[in-house]
Amino acid sequence: MASIYIHIPFCKQACHYCDFHFSTSMKHKSALVDAICRELFLRKTELNKTIQNIYFGGGTPSLLTTEELEQIFNTIYKHYKISENPEITLEANPDDIVEEKLKAFKIAGINRMSLGVQSFFEEDLKVMNRAHNADEAKTSIALVKKYFDNFSIDLIYGMPEMKLNRWQKNLQTALDFDVPHLSCYALTVEPNTALNRFIEKQIIPDVDDELAAIHFEFLYDFMAQKGYEHYEFSNFGKPGYFSQNNLNYWLGKPYLGIGPSGNGYDGDNKRTWNIKNNIKYIKAISNNELPQNIEILKKIDQYNEFVMTRLRTKWGISFEELEKKFGRSYLEYLILQMQTHLDEDNLEIVENHLHITKKGKFLSDGIAADLFKVEF
Repeated sequence: MASIYIHIPFCKQACHYCDFHFSTSMKHKSALVDAICRELFLRKTELNKTIQNIYFGGGTPSLLTTEELEQIFNTIYKHYKISENPEITLEANPDDIVEEKLKAFKIAGINRMSLGVQSFFEEDLKVMNRAHNADEAKTSIALVKKYFDNFSIDLIYGMPEMKLNRWQKNLQTALDFDVPHLSCYALTVEPNTALNRFIEKQIIPDVDDELAAIHFEFLYDFMAQKGYEHYEFSNFGKPGYFSQNNLNYWLGKPYLGIGPSGNGYDGDNKRTWNIKNNIKYIKAISNNELPQNIEILKKIDQYNEFVMTRLRTKWGISFEELEKKFGRSYLEYLILQMQTHLDEDNLEIVENHLHITKKGKFLSDGIAADLFKVEF
């Protein structure tokens, strides 16, 4: 399984918490779409595998016109081998969702939508500086349901002063729409964001990790009761509705990262990162140059990534797969490192796979770090 991720670096306005690469100026959108298509052409032999899913992320891909989407699709289908039924996802903001646009997305080839709702409460949306309001969030979901069976919505928990009952209402509102997939993220304070500056100036309270942990525990239990599978730390899906893009990433499959800031992985030991600058990206691509950094992962780095990504999933770490990929000494190292967390009931072994327990779920990144192999 291989995939293509396409980064569309444009937004109507800047969300206060976001540190992804984007621009609020649409001045160079047409030139950038041309450059994306050119990059797709330049990298057409890089994977040499059948593409099973395509993901438009950002930024705000729903700002693309039908013509721009068709231009990108024409390039992909001309130069890549695409599976018979690929999953093709487009991220969208609720304020972009109108019926005619959804019809156009579907005709263009999109078969899965991902809606950046984040919250159904005005006070949360204002703190985040989202471009939509609560009514638009609900209206957009109802419209998406009309045209797409397969869709997802994003919600954020751990918001300053977000009481548990408000988080519960957010989840219940989402499930009242019978959403097949839900992605839930703890609010994090990234450097050089407006949110970070507001907290430093005490304009809004700091993020409370204890509150986020309480929200996550409720989320975990609530979604299980409603029949959703917690297949990856931030993702919950009904059977048959897991995000193929998410699975591709967390199970270590190859993918191309196209567009400014797009990152990719060859499924083995090479990672690539495109430059985070629209103008420099366009200029380089116009000269048939790939504006990317390349990292060749050492065996120890591959092991650490394997541990981190697999541990976040419902499938956990396969001892057999780990030994096959890295050798007996790495398996013995893992067994030694995991003992403390087994004793503390943060980890468990089920059918020769190492899993995070319910108790350890919210601590998964720290637990994974304890299992990493470190060079001295």
